Amino acid sequence: MSKISSLFVTRLYRAQLSELGTAPDPEELERSCWSIAEGDGAGQQWSEDNGYPGYTSYASLNDLRYWFPIFVDLVELLDKHVAAFVEDLQFNLDGRKITLDSIWINILPKGGIHTSHLHPNSVISGTTYISVPKGAGSIKFEDPRHSRMMAAPTRKADAREEMQNFIYVEPKVGDVLLWESWLRHEVLMNQADEERISVSFNYGWE
Repeated sequence: MSKISSLFVTRLYRAQLSELGTAPDPEELERSCWSIAEGDGAGQQWSEDNGYPGYTSYASLNDLRYWFPIFVDLVELLDKHVAAFVEDLQFNLDGRKITLDSIWINILPKGGIHTSHLHPNSVISGTTYISVPKGAGSIKFEDPRHSRMMAAPTRKADAREEMQNFIYVEPKVGDVLLWESWLRHEVLMNQADEERISVSFNYGWE
């Protein structure tokens, strides 16, 4: 009797922050993000020099816990979500831990995109969403084998989700998304009149 199995599964974790504890107030988080962005001249300059639309603190202030206590509370909650994802991934940690490497702000204005990329030298990457106006753009994940498919035909439009080459996720305020850091992804164009605000992060193996 024939058998078809799924091999080398790619996992994507999605939950509301509040599912594992009391989530920080999104309005206070948004005010904190704007306050940091307005005072971070180095981050503003890096964003301009590197063609990043809007603002990111990735290259200037990548541990937000030093700036506002609300980010300490946020990281404590993110740690719980990451721990749940790590358990699902069935890693053998060999007595070591998966811990936060960096955490930074992204403010994407109308017309802004974040092109396809991955997060080297990390284990788990993710984003939590602070402000997501209607039309703010989905996050697009790419099958890591896509470049090796060569002469393969495209998938049917109604193919099962796990068979698609690209997956589009439209986030909501309070969502947290987690994935393994080698998974290529991009943020599609923000077509809303207001900014899309998120906080992204990397966890490493220590």
